[in-house]
Amino acid sequence: MPISADIVKAFTPTGVLRASINLGNPILAHRHPQTGEADGVSVDLARAFAARLGVDIELVVFDAAGKSVEAVTAASADIGFFAIDPLRGEGIRFTAPYVLIEGAYLVRSGSPLQANEEVDRPGNRVMVGKGSAYDLFLTRELKAASIERAPTSPAVVDTFLAEIADVAAGVKQQLEADAARLGGLRLLPGRFMVIQQAMGTPTSRGEAAQQALRVFVEECKRSGFVADALTAHGIQGATVAPPLIAVQ
Repeated sequence: MPISADIVKAFTPTGVLRASINLGNPILAHRHPQTGEADGVSVDLARAFAARLGVDIELVVFDAAGKSVEAVTAASADIGFFAIDPLRGEGIRFTAPYVLIEGAYLVRSGSPLQANEEVDRPGNRVMVGKGSAYDLFLTRELKAASIERAPTSPAVVDTFLAEIADVAAGVKQQLEADAARLGGLRLLPGRFMVIQQAMGTPTSRGEAAQQALRVFVEECKRSGFVADALTAHGIQGATVAPPLIAVQ
């Protein structure tokens, strides 16, 4: 799909494409171990979209999803990478998802909790990353358990242990890595949600720009770009979202 000069201008009011990158989700972004620069699937997509527009890119890097959301909502960044959520949709227009990630619960090995359905009970304290997709989801869904918040998603398990909470909630792969790192922890079977990771742009950028971003994401899924990026960065447990039947 050719991208017109008007759409390029809508995405780049400062002359470059400012891409908000959230390091709080290690499935999609992380610091390169040698260079220290932001790297990962979302960075690959951001660079590819900048190339599509024919502009330079500026990575605006954050350590938590909530900060990344705020940057795009305030239009201090031009695109971002988020889990789709209706609350975030008030200021951001999302594409269809490009990656699906499971949200899971983690408990201490000696915890009496054995199933996801047992979490939402009076007295249970659930630790989440502030402003994360699962924070927003569980805030709506949990009726009896209480929610407590760590400053970032990568800090959830350490905060869960320090605050002696009952459950840690987050991206399954992050919880598995923390369980292996710390010991004495286990994941409850299954998942409590599927996190739909999408690209987004400020609502103010207009429908034409939003549609151009949607088309780009569909092309990246269909061409194998997303699958190749997951493989290149050694990501396991995340799956490429199915393409839409058609994009007008």
